[in-house]
Amino acid sequence: MLSLLPSILVLGLAALAAVFLVRNRSSPVEKVAARIAAGRALALAVGIQGVHFAEETATGFHERLGALLGLPGIPLLVFVVFNLIWLCIWVASIPGVRSARPAAFFAAWFLAIAGMLNGVAHPLLAIAAGGYFPGLVSSPLIGGASVWLWLRLRGATQAE
Repeated sequence: MLSLLPSILVLGLAALAAVFLVRNRSSPVEKVAARIAAGRALALAVGIQGVHFAEETATGFHERLGALLGLPGIPLLVFVVFNLIWLCIWVASIPGVRSARPAAFFAAWFLAIAGMLNGVAHPLLAIAAGGYFPGLVSSPLIGGASVWLWLRLRGATQAE
């Protein structure tokens, strides 16, 4: 399970940042339209993350990341189950963002942060690998959708 360490570290930091945002930003009742816009942005980002996950799976990200870092690959089953669980959580969070549920905002902030990291990390991984790296083609799409999601979440919330 040493192969999971880099992902756990990066995603753990993204989760901590999402917890911080949920604890320090709330969505007032009057921001209904902004929450609906955030829900739409979340739906788009989830769809693009699904495409990104499909590209990563089809091109062997679970094996190539470990190899690039001198670690064993991530077991395919672990990689697929982890990603499918998060895709389900994000889909389930769409109505929760619209109704200002903190747990849904956590999931949305987490996707926004992780997606922006994907948008930066995959090109850097490709540079390190000296060519295409799994997930590279769709990484700018998830990066852009995640910036848009971040902006919509900021508009739907305010600092407490």
